[in-house]
Formats: sequence, C-alpha cells, structure tokens
Amino acid sequence: MTQRLGVRIALISSFVFLCGGPLVAQDLSLEKQTALEMVDGLSSEIHLMSMRLWDYSEIALLEAQSAEFLAALLEEEGFKVERGLADMPTAFVASWGSGHPIIGVLAEYDALPGIGNAPVPHRAPREDEITAGQGCGHNLFGAGSVGAAIAIKRTMERHGLEGTVRLYGTPAEETVVGKVYMAKAGVFDDLDAAFEWHPSLETGVRNQPGRALNNFTVEFFGQAAHGAGDPWNGRSALDAVELMNYGVNLMREHIRPEARIHYVIPAAGDAPNVVPEYAKVWYYVREADREKVQEYYDWILKIAEGAAMATRTTHEVSLITGVHETLLNRPLQEVMQRNLGIVGAPPFSDEYQEFARELQRSLELEETGLDTEIQPLADEPEPVSGGSTDVAEVSYIAPTVGLRVTTAAADIPWHSWAVAASHGREGSIAGATVAAKVMALTGIDLLTDPALLQAANEFFLEQTGGAPYVSPVPAEQKPPVPEQTSGNDS
Repeated sequence: MTQRLGVRIALISSFVFLCGGPLVAQDLSLEKQTALEMVDGLSSEIHLMSMRLWDYSEIALLEAQSAEFLAALLEEEGFKVERGLADMPTAFVASWGSGHPIIGVLAEYDALPGIGNAPVPHRAPREDEITAGQGCGHNLFGAGSVGAAIAIKRTMERHGLEGTVRLYGTPAEETVVGKVYMAKAGVFDDLDAAFEWHPSLETGVRNQPGRALNNFTVEFFGQAAHGAGDPWNGRSALDAVELMNYGVNLMREHIRPEARIHYVIPAAGDAPNVVPEYAKVWYYVREADREKVQEYYDWILKIAEGAAMATRTTHEVSLITGVHETLLNRPLQEVMQRNLGIVGAPPFSDEYQEFARELQRSLELEETGLDTEIQPLADEPEPVSGGSTDVAEVSYIAPTVGLRVTTAAADIPWHSWAVAASHGREGSIAGATVAAKVMALTGIDLLTDPALLQAANEFFLEQTGGAPYVSPVPAEQKPPVPEQTSGNDS
C-alpha cells in the first residue's frame, strides 16, 4: 500500500507543481470556473456575514445569534439544517445533496472575552459596550466557510455533480470544545474529507500539526475559619492551589521544550481574614502528541493529590476537553496549495493597508502593513508551534486540510484587541473571500476527482493504521454548556 500511495502522491505533486504559474480562467475546468464565479456572486453575503458576526461577538457556547444567523441563511439557500447537535444549542450541520462523496466545510464563529475594541487603530471600547471581540477572526472564518459551502452547492446544481456538501457550524473553538463533543457524538463519522481555514498574519496551507491538549480544572475544598482569631481551625483551599502550582512550576524543568503548561485561578477566596474553604485552578497542558499530554496530565494529577494531602483538603478534577495533534494530509495539502496559487493572496485596499500601518504605529511595531505573499508548501511538515485546535479531532476521523489567510497587520499580537479591531474593518473581508474561493475549488476537486479522494484516504489510513477514532473525553461526559444560552460578556 505504501508504494501505491507514493506513486499517487507523486502524480498529484507533478500536476500541482509542474503546471507553472497561476492558471488563467480558460485553463480551469468549467466546474471550477463556475465555483469562482459563484463566490464572486456571493460577495455581498460574505460581507454581511463577516460584519454581522463581528457585531455579535458572542463567546464560546453562547453564540446563539451567530449560529442561528448562519443556519437560517443556509436554510434559505436550500440546505437541510440540524440544530443543537451533541448537546450544544449552538452546534449545527447544514447539508445539501445526497450520497457520496460527502465533503465537509468547517465553520467557527465564537469570540474571545475581554478584548473587544472599536474598529480603530488604538485601544477604544465599542460603542455598543460589548467587551468580547473577534481577536481570532472567527467572524471571517464563519463567513468564508459558509460562502464556500454555498458556492459548492450552486456549482453542483449547475453541473449536476453527485455527492453531498455539508457546512458544520462548530461552536466554542476558543475553549477547544465544539468539535470535540461533535466528534464524540459521531457527527463527522460518514465524511469522506473535510477542509477549513483560519484568519492569520500570513497566507499558506497549514503544514504544522499544532499541539495536543488537555483542558481541566482542579477544585480544592477545605474549612473556613477566622484568618487571625482561629486560623488553626481552618484548612486553606487556596494553600492547596498555591502548593499545586508551585509543584507544577518545579515540574517545568523536567519536561520537553515542545510542552506548554499554563493556568489561571478563577476562585481564590473572598476576603483576607477568612481562610478560603474553596479554591479552583484551571489548567491547559499541551504537547506535540497525545501520549505526551496524557503523561504530563497524569503527573500533574499526582501533584494535585499531594497538595491536597499536604494541606488536609480534598480535591476534585474535571477534564473539560482534550484534543489530539492535527493529522496533515499531503495529497489534500498539495491540491489546496495549487488552488491557493490560482486564487492568489488577498488584494487588500489601500485604505486597509493604511489602517494596518497606523495600528502597527500605535503598537510601536515596524510599519509594514499586511503581508501579501503566499507561503510555499514545504516538503516536510513544519516544526510544532502555536496552540491547539479541535479541528484535530476531525482529522482523526476523515482526511482533513486547512488554510490560513492574511486578515490583519503583520506582527501584531494575536488574540488581542488589535486583531479584534482589524476584523471589524471591511478591508479584512478580502481574506475571507480568498478563503472561500480556495475552499470552493478544493471542494470541486474532491467531487470530480475520485483519484484525489482515494489518495487522500489511503494517506489517512496509513497515518491512523485504520484504527477507529477514540475521543480524549470520557464517553458519558456532556459539554460544559452554561445555563445561559445566548449573549456575550458585555
């Protein structure tokens, strides 16, 4: 199988890289020409979605307006929509067509708490007083993905293409939750292939696997007492949190450089003169692969147990979510890279480039504006970097490929007010449009080229050994949906 797979990948590589420069319209199949035409025809819809999702800026698992807005738009287009999947009110799937191949387009739409900003190149609150912000560009992500799904559907209609296109509305990516619980519920099980994109500071096909992760809390329970009058009657839950954190920080010397461990303390007591009877610490543990994450997680749980013993408290661990590292699929990467070359980098307006330079000036960065280059696809996967994504869970179920597209000024801090401000500017929508075109072309390739789909599947099977997907989250566990099911942190 390995030899046959190598031949197929070599053939695809030759086709991708020996074609020369970008193809002009007449060099494309009629179906792919139509797909590009359809995305151009959706420009007003992509604009509306991008700005509406920015206006909403709803945080993880509270994206009620955002999810319903996208689902209703797809329903109006003729997609069959299933809402509230995997016990999450803001998760949905919109399907059109029938039979195989079934291709999935992933869409995200959640914002980040506390980084909302007016669409100006300096720190300023929004006039609507919403304090969450699209500091990861999921307003553009959702818009570009929905645009791609509709363009594929319309192309299938015009040319009578067989198969199914699905738009997966996946909430709570920022807390690495949505796709984890959707995967555990079997929502992706019949997919033949999936693709996604993400706003970025540069443009290129995803070629590094990210980090596997466990996201969990540890709660400690002690005994309250007067901090001065009778502290000997108290048992401090805060002491236990501090002792646990100290142990983990000593642990850092003895873990691999690819690992990342970070935490916050959401609860640490209410008054200095009361011995805290309750305290809580929230951890992320990341590593290059799932096995290492589990090793470090088990180690930290022993540290927590020791902290409880030392402080005469009790403790409770709650695993909120966990993900694998992402599996890269070389045949799909190469085809997506070719399609990116056809579409080109985003053509940013002079106005948005000037905004980007003003933003860089306010942050005391070099005033280079937005990156307009396309990154080449390296022969081998790039070293592990960055954070974690729940897209990884889909990549363990079906061949998956991703794209990143420039949407904000070079070198500005991601997950920040500056990015949230940028993604509220109309100029950023050029990135979502490029992403929609590249994904639409890739979708048409998957629908019209059985050899590509076969090569992608054989590569996937070689990576996984044919083993079934196993969720990092316990089978009986429900997603951490807050009682409130709409709104934001305004």
